[in-house]
Amino acid sequence: MIEAHLEVLAQASSYLMEVGTPRYVQVLSPRFMSSAGSHMRHILDHYTALRAGLQCGEVDYTVRSRGSAIESDPVAALARLDAIEAWLTHLPDAQLREPLSLRTEVSVSRREVANVPTTLARELVFAASHAVHHFAMIGQIASQQGQVLARGFGVAPATASHLRATGAAVRQTRV
Repeated sequence: MIEAHLEVLAQASSYLMEVGTPRYVQVLSPRFMSSAGSHMRHILDHYTALRAGLQCGEVDYTVRSRGSAIESDPVAALARLDAIEAWLTHLPDAQLREPLSLRTEVSVSRREVANVPTTLARELVFAASHAVHHFAMIGQIASQQGQVLARGFGVAPATASHLRATGAAVRQTRV
């Protein structure tokens, strides 16, 4: 599971090594409300919450680092990503099954926080899916900027399996 997870995060690494700061921070309004850097920071916030949650037994996705260097500097984001990848690489399998509590806001009309039981494995599955969703959004931003991203960037594992099964190629994203 961890190796597959690292494959997903490799998409972020590939993007961060290619993008320049001007494109990373550019907000293409009115089509988009946030920059690629904001999306990347949001992805990394989730992994940071998981790592912190493992230490205290509670994952809190409401903790965000909005406005941090990770949002405005692809090199800072890459450093955080490298730390997350190192953490995952050295994560003992037994920790994947440890019970955790998840704390997250669930309502947009009022402040309502849910606390639910979970495991690190389940939350890593969520984090990977969440990351791919945001990679697809970053891909759309990059497309508007005229960038070409790596083949398969922002393609979910189930979609890649479907494309392989049907003989369709995973396209290079002309973004």
